[in-house]
Amino acid sequence: MRPIETAATTPVIAGCFPDPSVCRVGEDYYLANSSMEYAPAVPIWHSRDLVSWRQIGNALDRDVQFPAGRSTASRGVYAPTLRHHEGRFWLVTTDIDDPRGGHLLFSATDAAGPWSDPVHLAGIDGIDPDLTWDDEGTCLLTYCSWNDKQIGIRQVAIDPDTGKVLEEPRWIWHGTGLGNPEGPHLYRRGEWWHLVIAEGGTDRGHVVSVARSRSPRGPFESAPHNPVFTHRSTRHPVQNVGHADLVERPDGTWATVHLGVRPRGRTPRYHVNGRETFLAEIAWIDDWPQFTPSEAALPESRWSFKDEFTAPRLDPRWVSPGVRPEQCASLVPGGVRVEPAAGTSGEPSGLFFRTAGNRWEADITVEPGESAFTAAVRIDRRHWYGLRMKDHAAEAVSRVGEVEAVVGARPLSAAEVTFRIRSVEATKEGPDDIELGIVDDSGFSALARLDGRYVSTEVAGGFTGRTLGLWAEAGSVLVRKVEFVELPEG
Repeated sequence: MRPIETAATTPVIAGCFPDPSVCRVGEDYYLANSSMEYAPAVPIWHSRDLVSWRQIGNALDRDVQFPAGRSTASRGVYAPTLRHHEGRFWLVTTDIDDPRGGHLLFSATDAAGPWSDPVHLAGIDGIDPDLTWDDEGTCLLTYCSWNDKQIGIRQVAIDPDTGKVLEEPRWIWHGTGLGNPEGPHLYRRGEWWHLVIAEGGTDRGHVVSVARSRSPRGPFESAPHNPVFTHRSTRHPVQNVGHADLVERPDGTWATVHLGVRPRGRTPRYHVNGRETFLAEIAWIDDWPQFTPSEAALPESRWSFKDEFTAPRLDPRWVSPGVRPEQCASLVPGGVRVEPAAGTSGEPSGLFFRTAGNRWEADITVEPGESAFTAAVRIDRRHWYGLRMKDHAAEAVSRVGEVEAVVGARPLSAAEVTFRIRSVEATKEGPDDIELGIVDDSGFSALARLDGRYVSTEVAGGFTGRTLGLWAEAGSVLVRKVEFVELPEG
């Protein structure tokens, strides 16, 4: 029997879903994540218990909101904040490649969308914007800002309907002295306004720190026991914890969602799924928040799926680092047809999903015809392992940095073929091995088994994790089915 997984060591949203922001409307919770270069951008989730989440859409699904194919790896859309105020959902975020600078504000009556065109908050620098409303109804934008002399948290009053900045931005806290004070969120609880931030950078030194004030504008006093939450310098299986967003339940208890990673292998240890969304409980001690990882039990195989593309629209799990999926893939009888398409970033355009779980198996069944295409697990265009189909043969391909090599091959004659990519136990000192092969009537035939370290964030750099998918290079390929199965470890 598999051990029961809990939220203390397992994400409530697995895969590259970082920088979670959560709000509650009645009995319902809604959550948004960063999406970096991937389009459609900003995944939106729904839950009734903060433990089981279902993706209900992606907020930015039009070029006027986020131009797909423009951003290179680990750029694009950074940390959003999701709030509900006076009957509307509000989403504020930063597209760091927007040539105008500033932040972008969106609204919707339904969290599943459609979301409005952006309201541009011009003249405000930085990243990680937060929204709150004071007792008089003034909307306050709180964000991470920096210049040549300082970095910290700034705040300014805005008109959310027009984007007009109503005053000069002011510094409200520079954190505790650790590096990179960022990711602010501001909350009213009783007589206190609590300012929760991330510090230490989104790596092993990541922490949560908090300050409070009687006014949302400050002055803020730092908690005497900061940082209030961190796993730095420990052997806890979840590392890099930070970027927390708190929410009050209907019964008056509080919880928080936050990002974390699950590194494996030998030093420096490697994480491959990117920064994932975790859950912790909040207790209030002397009007300061105390963080404890949640022990909520999680269901097994939550992220396994089979998609035969029979629905009228693509599932919201499908994203692309190039142009949007619907710009290079069309639903047809019997599956989805993927064609070549180019964005300006150089990243491939196709159908991709974020991998989840520490061990898994993915089957992609296609009718290749005369097309050339690649199915791969990837971090970015310079770090991937995949199976390439061309000239009626399958090649196992390794791409690490500037070196691309064919590491196995076999001819194929069937009209339909199933490519299999598996994350299995490591044979060296990395997080896993990646197996690439073909499934036919005789079973699975492996073409290569490769070291998973080279498709990890520690090797590739940046802020993202693995995605798995397919892109066409010549002609069009009919994808019949994609099946992803979480596998037990050990």
